[in-house]
Amino acid sequence: MAWIITKYLLTAGMVVLVSEFAKRSDKLGGFIAALPLITLLTLIWLYVEKQPAEKIANHAFYTFWYVIPTLPMFLAFPYLLGKLGFWSALLACAVITTACFALFAITLRRFGIELL
Repeated sequence: MAWIITKYLLTAGMVVLVSEFAKRSDKLGGFIAALPLITLLTLIWLYVEKQPAEKIANHAFYTFWYVIPTLPMFLAFPYLLGKLGFWSALLACAVITTACFALFAITLRRFGIELL
């Protein structure tokens, strides 16, 4: 139980750290948020918890493919924020990301990569 609490605290701490940096500097906050900190922590947790190397490698592999269709959201959000407001822009970006993911998954299936 102590291990799970430690994992939660460290992982939540990363999110708080990023938001605190973002309050002080847009560029630094964006840079830190773009770092794959949560993915690195997840890889560490999987390794420490003695998961097979194949499972750890698969996590990194699929994370790469799942990141790509999320990228348009980061371009759409600043534009939509001014037009729609925060919550509507966030919802629109969720829809955009879902659509991009579906199209991306269909495209990758042709190359033998199954995301769904």
